[in-house]
Amino acid sequence: MALSLGWHIVLASFGVAFPAMILVAHWRGVYRDDADALTLARRWAKVSAVLFAIGAVSGTVLSFEMGLLWPGLMGPFGDVLGLPFAFEGLSFFVEAIFLGIYLYGWGRLPPRLHLLMIVPMAVAGVVGTYCVISVNAWMNMPVGFRIEDGEVVDVDPWAVLFNPGAVLQFAHMWVAAYMVAGFLVAGVYAAGMLRGRRDRHHRLGFTVPFAFASVGAVVQPFVGHLLGLRIAEAQPAKLAAFELATETESPSPLRLGGLLIDGEVRYSLDIPGLGSIIARNSFTEPVVGLNTIPAADQPPVNITHIAFQTMVGIGTLLFAVAVIYWLARWRGRDLAANRWALRLAVAAGPLAVVALEAGWIATEVGRQPWVVYGVLRTPDAAGDNPDIWMLLVATAILYTVLTVGAVTVLRSMARRWRAGEEDLPSPYGPQAESPVPR
Repeated sequence: MALSLGWHIVLASFGVAFPAMILVAHWRGVYRDDADALTLARRWAKVSAVLFAIGAVSGTVLSFEMGLLWPGLMGPFGDVLGLPFAFEGLSFFVEAIFLGIYLYGWGRLPPRLHLLMIVPMAVAGVVGTYCVISVNAWMNMPVGFRIEDGEVVDVDPWAVLFNPGAVLQFAHMWVAAYMVAGFLVAGVYAAGMLRGRRDRHHRLGFTVPFAFASVGAVVQPFVGHLLGLRIAEAQPAKLAAFELATETESPSPLRLGGLLIDGEVRYSLDIPGLGSIIARNSFTEPVVGLNTIPAADQPPVNITHIAFQTMVGIGTLLFAVAVIYWLARWRGRDLAANRWALRLAVAAGPLAVVALEAGWIATEVGRQPWVVYGVLRTPDAAGDNPDIWMLLVATAILYTVLTVGAVTVLRSMARRWRAGEEDLPSPYGPQAESPVPR
């Protein structure tokens, strides 16, 4: 499940964020008569179609894994989780339909109507992601049901869909998606500029996604802070692992680095009092220590702590990159012409992916030993299929093939675009027609 989620979440980020970038480029092309922007929109749409196709495969694998790997969750709680997953499925089909209309609408729909086809595609991507995140938020803060004589009763699916943790957790993921997609796409054009392709097409292709990613990088620390305050109340064991708090201290220090070895914190840099300020929004409120939590209810501390600090550390670095770039641009300096700045822009994409993966590791591992916090433990939710390793191997092979295939197709598309083949054929697409006049 970790392999599938870790692979799929990158594609999901593009499903959330890429349509908005395409919309901006297409709007600029239509309303400002910008041929380069229109070219970007058309190319990005085809890239989006490739990513959507392989994301559909991994999403289907995930839907099967929910039942195969977690019968103890889906059996008793299927009615609880049915509505969010149903809405996610509907959103997927809406997104697919309008992506198809948009792809085949070039030269066939009036430009302004064609532009509007991106809107439902973007909205569907956001709604579908919210529905999935609401399920995960419910697992962290379960509501909307009662357990009577071992049976789940009085299910309120709307309470599940709009549970107390859903909005903030979705906001955290939504912003992260813009960072991942924005920095990765910008990095592609930054790499092109490093190779001497400094035309306006590459500069615009860098600037639009980098602007989206920069907004995300600046907003994310504030969203994360608000989410952290909620975790302090709802999941104190997770926060204790995040902060490597072995004992309750008032005020609590901020520990940078460090490992818990034989019950003692080693190799950490402690900043007195800052832990309470960041984690509790207070100068005196303590972070509850692990010593107050039964050992059976504690998460794997070192994995959770390292993943959390990796996410925060990379997020802080990307925040600084975004702020410095736009300040320099405001002061008239063209960092897009600086090779070291371009190298950093190329690195920002993979770093954003690492931060995204680390954040999900911190969230999921930090909730252990619970699948549904305080209600259902992981051993009780997981299946006991003795052939699980065969499924893991098959899944790993499938994702390897999909990754190689996607990279091969995208690189081929890029080479043909650079060679001047602008109208790449789409599978099963109609023949190109003359553009509809404005």
